[in-house]
Parts: sequence; structure tokens; C-alpha cells
Amino acid sequence: MTYEPTTSPPSTSPPPTTPNRPGLAIASLVLGLITLIAWCLPICGAPLAIAGIITGILGLNSTNRGLAIAGLIIASLGLILSIVNSVVGMLFAPQFSQMFEEILRELPVQP
Repeated sequence: MTYEPTTSPPSTSPPPTTPNRPGLAIASLVLGLITLIAWCLPICGAPLAIAGIITGILGLNSTNRGLAIAGLIIASLGLILSIVNSVVGMLFAPQFSQMFEEILRELPVQP
């Protein structure tokens, strides 16, 4: 009795590929650029930056990899600026409220 190796027929189906999503890379870049404008309002800048980072990560597998990387960097910078702006705002909020109260006291009261 001889042993013969069995061979399977060659596969005709193409290997699975990841979908090309160049729109996500472009969206990441656009969101990053908008974030650089909106970072002065943390309530707007931070969510836009997070959305830009997520779309940048998803767009890394596309043909526009360079745009995705640029969007990631710009959105990350916007997120850092938004966080710094939030922290500075929380630190200086008591001083601004005292200054505002002093200004109101100096205004003449009209009957």
C-alpha cells in the first residue's frame, strides 16, 4: 500500500481586501482644519477633534494615507489646544467672576 498525498484544487476566489475609503482621509483633514478654528470653544473643538482622530485612524488604510496622517496630526493638535483651553478656563473662572462682580458694583443704579 502506497501513500499518495491528496491535493486540493486551486482556489478561484480572490483574497479578501480591505475597502478603500479615501473619503475618510479627506474628512479627517477637513475636521482637523475646522478644529483649529473651533478649539477656542472647547464644547465645539473637542468633539470635532475626536471625530477627526477617529476618521483619520479609519482612513489610514485608504489610498490617501498622507491626508489621513495629516488629519490625525492636525486633529490631535486641536484636541490638545481644546483641553488646554478648558483647563485654563477652569483655573481663571473664579478670578473672572470676581472681576465681573466688581464692575457691576461700580455701575450706577438707576431707579
